Amino acid sequence: MNFVYLSPHFPPNYYAFCVNLRRLGVNVLGVADAPYHELREELKQSLTEYYRVNDMHNYDELIRCLGFFTHRYGKINRLDSLNEYWLEFEARLRTDFNIPGLHVEDMPAIKKKSEMKKMFHKAGVATARGRLVTSYPQTLNFIREVGYPVIAKPDIGVGANQTYKIVNEPDLIRFFESKPPLVPYFIEEYIQGRIQTFDGLTDQNGNIVFFTSHQYNLGVMDAVNQNLDFFYYSMREIPEDLEIAGRKLVKVFNLRERFFHIEFFRAEDGRLVGLEVNMRPPGGLTTDMFNYANDIDIYAEWANIVVHNIFTSNYSRPYHCGYVGRKDHFHYSFNHDQIINRYPRQVIHHEPISGVFSPALGNYGYLVRSPNLEELIEIAHFIHQKE
Repeated sequence: MNFVYLSPHFPPNYYAFCVNLRRLGVNVLGVADAPYHELREELKQSLTEYYRVNDMHNYDELIRCLGFFTHRYGKINRLDSLNEYWLEFEARLRTDFNIPGLHVEDMPAIKKKSEMKKMFHKAGVATARGRLVTSYPQTLNFIREVGYPVIAKPDIGVGANQTYKIVNEPDLIRFFESKPPLVPYFIEEYIQGRIQTFDGLTDQNGNIVFFTSHQYNLGVMDAVNQNLDFFYYSMREIPEDLEIAGRKLVKVFNLRERFFHIEFFRAEDGRLVGLEVNMRPPGGLTTDMFNYANDIDIYAEWANIVVHNIFTSNYSRPYHCGYVGRKDHFHYSFNHDQIINRYPRQVIHHEPISGVFSPALGNYGYLVRSPNLEELIEIAHFIHQKE
C-alpha cells in the first residue's frame, strides 16, 4: 500500500500515525515544506520517502509530487493529513488521482457551515437558528428574529478564528467595519451552555469502531477572544441523546475510514443543540487523551483500519482524561514542579504547545487522568489557580 501523508510533522504528535502505518508494511510517502533534517527521528525512520515542496499551498507543486510518487511507487492508495487545514487540498488531490476518500464534491457539506446545517436537519438533529449573510440590513433583520447576542463566524473557517460575539448594535457596526472583506459570514443565535463533543473513528464500511465524548469548561471562541484558561475532559458515561445524535450524523455524512469530531451545545435547559462537524481527529493532544482514558493505542488502531479494516482494542473508558492549558500572561499560584509533586500519578503527560494552538489551548498543556471526575476538576483548578 502507498500512503501519501501531507505535513507528517504537524501537529507534532501525529508522527505516530506514520510510525504505525510503517509497522504494517505501508510505503509512507511524506510531503511538506519543512526541511528534512527538522523532522523528528521516529518520523524519518517511518517514511519510505520524503518530498519537500517550497510551498504547501502551491497546488502545482503537490501535483508534481504525486506524479513523482506514482511514477516511482505505482498507484497511490490513500492520501491524508488528518488535519482540518489541508482538507480541501486533500480532496482535490484525491479527485485528480482517483484516490479513495473525501473528494471535491464532498467538501461543501463539511466545510461550509451553511451547508453543514442542512445535514444536521437531514439527520433530525436540532441546531441553533442561523443564516448566511452578506449585508448589514440582512444581518439586522435576522437579529430582530432571534435577539441578541448572536455569533458571527466565517462560512468556511477553522476553530474560532475570526469569530465574533455580537451583543448589541454597536458591536454589529464594529463587526462590519472590521470583518475581512468578501468573506461570507454565517450568523447564529447564541446558545447558553457547555460544549459537548462526539468523537471517534469509523471503519471502511462506515461502522463506528471507537467513540467517546468531551466536555469543555468554556467555548473555544471565549478562550481565544477573551484569552482565558481552557480545560476539557473526556466523559466516562456518554449521554444517550448525545450518542444517538452523533450516530445519526456519522451515518448522514457517510463517513468511512475516518475520524470525526462533532460539537454540540448542552443548553442550560438540558437541550442538545448541534453546532458543527469536523472530519478529522479532535485537535491538540486529544488523540493522546483517547489513549490515556482507555488504555489503547488509537494511532495503531487507525493504521489497522486503513490496512486491514479491523479494530482490535476493547475499551471501557476506565478514566476521565483532561487537558489543562496554562497561558504565559497569567501569574499562577503553583509552579510546574509543585504541580508534578502534588499529583505525580494523575499528571500523565505535559508539554509546550505549538504557537498556532496556543491562543486556545495555552502555552503549556497538562494531561491529567482519574477515574473520579471530582478529583480531575480539583486538579484542573489547582493548575489554573491564580496568585
